[in-house]
Amino acid sequence: MRETTGRLQRATDWDRANGYAVISEAVWRVTLVDATLMRYQPDIYNRVLAHQDPTQRRITEDTFAGLRFIRNRMGYDTDPADFIQPPDSPPGVGRIATWTWRPVPEPALGSLTPRARDWEMTRYRAYQAQLAGQPIGETFAGPPPSSASPPKAATSSAPSRPATRVYAPFPGPCRPAAAAPAL
Repeated sequence: MRETTGRLQRATDWDRANGYAVISEAVWRVTLVDATLMRYQPDIYNRVLAHQDPTQRRITEDTFAGLRFIRNRMGYDTDPADFIQPPDSPPGVGRIATWTWRPVPEPALGSLTPRARDWEMTRYRAYQAQLAGQPIGETFAGPPPSSASPPKAATSSAPSRPATRVYAPFPGPCRPAAAAPAL
């Protein structure tokens, strides 16, 4: 997991196709680890979340839900470029971690059952609330030092929101990178 998210943080945007692939892989792997922990270690997963203050817990849950929305749409209904916004600068100038999540239109869900529509819309709203307009690298950054506040999006023109970090709920030995088998 650290290798995947570290690659995202280090990768330059010289090859945009590679940037889309690195981001897609990070989404896939993080949501896979999240699902594995929820399924096979639910007590630990829930205990770690329960130790967060209610606002941070909601941010954490919505961040994972937003990533699940991306995972479920990419490759079937949506091209990664529909979710990912590279900067307007020429390739090779920056890092893909500065790319942002695009706001996306509400998905067409008419063919789904009411329960499936509710499930998908919950994830869509979480994506729009926590990820859309935010730098992708902040989503996959490691946890801040215990004495530091989560960083704000200094390079983003998006509205200021608390940082959304997929590792935030997993301090110490429960962190997905330590608990998950190598993929």
